Amino acid sequence: MDATLRDILATSPTVAVLGIHDQPSRPASYVPAYLHAHGYRVLGVNPVLSGAVLFGEPVRASLGEIDEPYDLVDVFRRAELLPAHQDELAACPARVIWFQLGIVNDQVAERLRARGKVVVQDRCTLAEHRRLGLGPPKPG
Repeated sequence: MDATLRDILATSPTVAVLGIHDQPSRPASYVPAYLHAHGYRVLGVNPVLSGAVLFGEPVRASLGEIDEPYDLVDVFRRAELLPAHQDELAACPARVIWFQLGIVNDQVAERLRARGKVVVQDRCTLAEHRRLGLGPPKPG
């Protein structure tokens, strides 16, 4: 599993963060901040914050509003809310859908895998990046 995680994090320079937050004490804020500080481009997605600027990028209301390629979706939504995002996650250009630590929904994960996505569940991108000793991602 480490080789897969290492490959994902090393080759995913642009990350869409579904459920991004602007409150620094929340994981949906400090995890993207860490990624941005380590060379990732962070594209925030949260309808409540739509139009705000985080990490130098405008926050979008949905993944469908991102009109450029991105490599990974870092999901900060409760497991029971994931079915409502399943179609947009399946249709997005990212090859990897990453459910953050504590987020597990096997049904949604299997449906996304059936649509060709790589799915990581119940892991933190920040913690895995640190644990694996990775530097900045390779440019896309």
